[in-house]
Amino acid sequence: MGIFHFDDMHPLGMVQSVDTSNVVVCVEDSTQLSQLQVNHLVVIRSSKTGQALIGMVSKIVRKFIEDVDNESDTDFSADIVKITLIGTLLDREGTRKNVFKRTLESVPEIDSQCFLMTDEVLASFMGVISGTDSGMEHPLCIGRYTMNDGALAFLDGNKLFQRHAVIVGSTGSGKSYTVAALIEKIAELPSCNAILFDIHGEYAPISGEHIQHYKIAGPTDRPMDGVMFLPYWLLTYEEMLSLMLDRSDSNAPNQAMVFSQAVMEGKRSLLDASGHPDLSEAITLDSPVPYKMDQILELLDYKNREMVTGANSREKQGDFYGKLSRFIQRLEAKVNDKRLNFMFAKDDMLLEFDYMDVLCKHLMAPASQGGGVKIIDFSEVPSDILPLIVSLLARIIFSVQQWMERSKISPLAIFCDEAHLYIPANAQKGVELSSLQSFERIAKEGRKYGIGLVIVSQRPSEVNRTVLSQSSNFIAMRLTNADDQLVIKKLLPDSIGNFADLLPVLDIGEAIAVGDASLLPSRILIEAPRQKPNSATVKFWNEWSQVTVPDAIEAAVRSMRQQER
Repeated sequence: MGIFHFDDMHPLGMVQSVDTSNVVVCVEDSTQLSQLQVNHLVVIRSSKTGQALIGMVSKIVRKFIEDVDNESDTDFSADIVKITLIGTLLDREGTRKNVFKRTLESVPEIDSQCFLMTDEVLASFMGVISGTDSGMEHPLCIGRYTMNDGALAFLDGNKLFQRHAVIVGSTGSGKSYTVAALIEKIAELPSCNAILFDIHGEYAPISGEHIQHYKIAGPTDRPMDGVMFLPYWLLTYEEMLSLMLDRSDSNAPNQAMVFSQAVMEGKRSLLDASGHPDLSEAITLDSPVPYKMDQILELLDYKNREMVTGANSREKQGDFYGKLSRFIQRLEAKVNDKRLNFMFAKDDMLLEFDYMDVLCKHLMAPASQGGGVKIIDFSEVPSDILPLIVSLLARIIFSVQQWMERSKISPLAIFCDEAHLYIPANAQKGVELSSLQSFERIAKEGRKYGIGLVIVSQRPSEVNRTVLSQSSNFIAMRLTNADDQLVIKKLLPDSIGNFADLLPVLDIGEAIAVGDASLLPSRILIEAPRQKPNSATVKFWNEWSQVTVPDAIEAAVRSMRQQER
């Protein structure tokens, strides 16, 4: 049938045992055994016309059986192959198309013939599952199959982003190359729309049509092209308190209450001044409406020193007298912290009512509307508030998509590089908890609103389990840590056989692709990107062998003081 011409193929052996998805084959042609390896593909004749069952070798055993009737006590051997059934190849009559399905249309009968796929047959089969015959309208090529480097490896781009994806690998395994290669492939599409959270600035070299770079503003940056500001009024009430409030302070409830009142007054005041008084009654504390921080500080200071008229017309201290001092100090420290210039910069443009419209167009516009793939550099954001700022962008994107008319939604993928830094498995601080809520919601509901998550991390054991469990696609590169291996093994389906055992021995740039986007669990050599990210490991011995090296210490100290490279 189709690509399998059984009459011309020499059988490996016969089926001896069958259960729901596992088959035991007794090898009759021992000469073929040397060509067989674990995770190789085999084909088994089906009892139904026009069908062939595809299996993956999970174990190869040679059993010795003592011949008790022979006085010489000769041992006889039997070669046994255990196979996991993974799908059915259908020969559609009249269409001249072979179609692979990850379902079992039938199970093999006892004594059905099992065949080892030769290189030619394997290349043809890989062509079926990878090419247009697989039903993918625009297949996404990510490399070549390790078992047959003549066959291109494709993923279904729809399912990869619809159902979220995880890219994991230890340092030096080729994880950043994989992300860069995916970004380049996405950018080739005329209406592509994706965001890459570049935590360390390593993707700066990736450029081309439909690829745009932004940097979260540094201490001395002013509003200009390519520099992104995220003013404080974009934060929700809880996010602002997680940044400003010391929960251990006995006056924390009073501080939060006065702050919330001041913020609402500030928002309504600016709405009236900007000609939008109709919104005053509709907004809430979480509404992204500008307000002036100077006014908030003035009101807090007034409440902190307020004297009121008491009994016998004598002045007495107000309800909040002296109770806001520490909060005001913390707030002033944040406002004056040059590292937080991207949030508290004193520029009138950042207080304009339509600033959020401009920001969202930069973040969310597809390539056909002047956007495309947006690489956002977070390298100058302080590590202690990194989770808050990354999740702020993610929440804004989700909220706008949620309120967008369904028929006009442009699907958008968010690549979360170094995800363990801001989507932690064990969140403890208020900033981390606030960040987790945003990403957990996107992981659970994002696909309804056209948002796909791609979690990228070298430490999957430190990434939130809820977010990982919502992902249906995995590109797993070499993982050497036992905890990381265990997390990924638990998330992978049982039907992929021994593939998970390959995690510690994969070569650089080699990955296991499993999930809805891959018709077969596959070992793939990822295609290198045209432009390499700045993630190469420093070559210690080579650098130490240089006669002279540049003196960069003074410049580094100056950059550290200025908090700017």
